[in-house]
Amino acid sequence: MHIAYQVYGDGFLATFDGPGQAIHRGKAIGDAISKLNLEVRIGVHTGEVEVSLHYVRGIAVNIAARISELGRGGDIVVSRTVKNLVAGSGLDFESLGTKELKGLSEDWQVYKAV
Repeated sequence: MHIAYQVYGDGFLATFDGPGQAIHRGKAIGDAISKLNLEVRIGVHTGEVEVSLHYVRGIAVNIAARISELGRGGDIVVSRTVKNLVAGSGLDFESLGTKELKGLSEDWQVYKAV
């Protein structure tokens, strides 16, 4: 398993080997943080990224960041791409509708993991 991460001020980014793993790890992170009376918003998207010694970057990173902004504390918000890739995994989702994501030319269907 290869995981890369980096910290951005009051946020952080982590990569995982697959979208299902990202959702499960996101839930574990949220559960651990909630014990400190804090809440996190988590955005999950999958796509090509560039991983270098100090950075993870690419359009998939930007999409995940924009998707996370749509959530409330404790939410895991995912793109339709992620929802489709984990079909049959037992994960359930609630539609949040189609949203405009800052800096992207098309609207995105997004879902909350429940």
